[in-house]
Amino acid sequence: QVQLVESGGGVVQPGGSLRLSCAASGFTFSSYWMYWVRQAPGKGLEWVSGINSGGGPTYTNSVKGRFTVSSDNAKNMLYLQMNSLKSGDTAVYYCAKGLRPPTPNGDCILCFDASTKGQGTQVTVSS
Repeated sequence: QVQLVESGGGVVQPGGSLRLSCAASGFTFSSYWMYWVRQAPGKGLEWVSGINSGGGPTYTNSVKGRFTVSSDNAKNMLYLQMNSLKSGDTAVYYCAKGLRPPTPNGDCILCFDASTKGQGTQVTVSS
């Protein structure tokens, strides 16, 4: 079955950087769009970024220019490099298997399968 394991979170000061990793197993990783999503305290899941070997990457507007998504199909790994972190980036970050590609303008409309997300990794941006 699909298994996704996120790691790399932590506590960082505003302006700092973190690199998240997601180890995938149980499906053909290279055949799917993969997404990073996050959930801030008291809020719902928010799409952050997506990538596929045949397209992408794509980002939600609030992280463009600061976050970089990448993947290693040989290792079934997904990554998220997060730079210039802000307090508003504080959340639990998850990776999720895609249901469909982003829209032609790069947006995510029901694009990921939330049931596949892992346990998540906490990112806290605080001075």
